[in-house]
Amino acid sequence: MKIDSARFIASATDLEACPPSNQPEFAFVGRSNVGKSSLINMLTNSKQLAKTSGTPGKTKLINLFRINNAWTLVDLPGYGYAKLSKQKQHDFNIHVSEYLNERENLKHIFLLVDSMLEPLDGDLAFAEWLQECGLPYSIIFTKTDRSSDAKVKNHSGQFLQGCEAWGLKPHNTYSCSAKTKQGRGQIMKWIESQLPKKKKGKTSPTINVGWMKKR
Repeated sequence: MKIDSARFIASATDLEACPPSNQPEFAFVGRSNVGKSSLINMLTNSKQLAKTSGTPGKTKLINLFRINNAWTLVDLPGYGYAKLSKQKQHDFNIHVSEYLNERENLKHIFLLVDSMLEPLDGDLAFAEWLQECGLPYSIIFTKTDRSSDAKVKNHSGQFLQGCEAWGLKPHNTYSCSAKTKQGRGQIMKWIESQLPKKKKGKTSPTINVGWMKKR
């Protein structure tokens, strides 16, 4: 998919504050510090679309970006940041759950998992929750350039084994690197396949009016 335009639309605290839209939305969610902002910038060929930070838990709002005036990329707050107060963690659970379950034009959810780490129960639990809610989701393993191929393969394999043990069936799985752009083509091609097909404009039949000559 060629990115002709990518622009920020709005930040929202909850579903009610999200601007109305009839365009398909694709949401990205994951544990704090999973590399979500860097991944979003890589996918959209932008350096500053999503603000990156070395501080976990920086994304606290639902951020929406319009891509090619055809679909919306949704950056959801990261979960699992221990330093957040219990109230803020509760708010996250409520607001993200509400958006994922009730946003009518939400097309798909990408759950980001850090390939540098061994499988975490929190990530598996989130995937389980998505499946129990009947929400379509795929897994993206991030930061694949920061570890050896063997370690990435081992960690992602363990996670997928955990999914199988938990009875989880993600739609797709991707291995990605914001630095090398690994996985970008696969993800964007799949998103493009889910967009409404553009209707071809009807062409009027050509009429030969040569006989319509004035006398």
